[in-house]
Amino acid sequence: MHTLKHIISAYGKWIWGLLAPLGIWGVFAISAVDAAFMGLPMDPIVAGYIYKDPHRFLLYVLLAASGSAVGSIVIYLIGYTGGEVLLRKRLSPERFEKIHASFEKHEFLALMFPAMLPPPTPFKAVVLAAAAFEMSFGRFLLAIFAGRFFRFLILGFLTLRFGPQVVELGGRVVAHDFKWVLLAVAVGVLGWLGWRRRAGSKKNISAKPEAEGPEVPAREDPKSQRHI
Repeated sequence: MHTLKHIISAYGKWIWGLLAPLGIWGVFAISAVDAAFMGLPMDPIVAGYIYKDPHRFLLYVLLAASGSAVGSIVIYLIGYTGGEVLLRKRLSPERFEKIHASFEKHEFLALMFPAMLPPPTPFKAVVLAAAAFEMSFGRFLLAIFAGRFFRFLILGFLTLRFGPQVVELGGRVVAHDFKWVLLAVAVGVLGWLGWRRRAGSKKNISAKPEAEGPEVPAREDPKSQRHI
């Protein structure tokens, strides 16, 4: 156990040593690498940046979210050129059709929702699926940016309130109760969707009379008035 902690500590120091020369752009670079190639401990890194420099809290959140979106372009290119074949090999037909149906109905949320969640969410697999199902490039980038922005924004608030140790605590909660975390976020997203639909329905109803315009009375024929 002591050896494992020593390895993790040395790994963390090595990453921080690589990022130090990049300044504030280090968080952008590391999030891009994390999204494009290999999974890295993004939550502790972003929390570390925010804790050391809280005045740039929002800037770090924006850089981390932007880096994730930019790095995901690599996965998008792979998925767009041959992702469907790769997914069919790795997924059962039922699982493949279920994911495909979710993108057909709500492609933006089907990508943004996993982008909000911490590990062990299989985020790269979802990114690959979005590209394989030919999600438009602009919506693809926006969905990842929005999901990651929300995730790192919450992480930043918790770090400022409780310190960087909140990452370790959150990791334990997610590891033991991941399904409940997933359910809570799903309920929140469904509630937001329901609110949007109701608000849209009310807006359409209120706008309908205005679109029809006031009723114009029919003009009487002057010839009919002469014969009276």
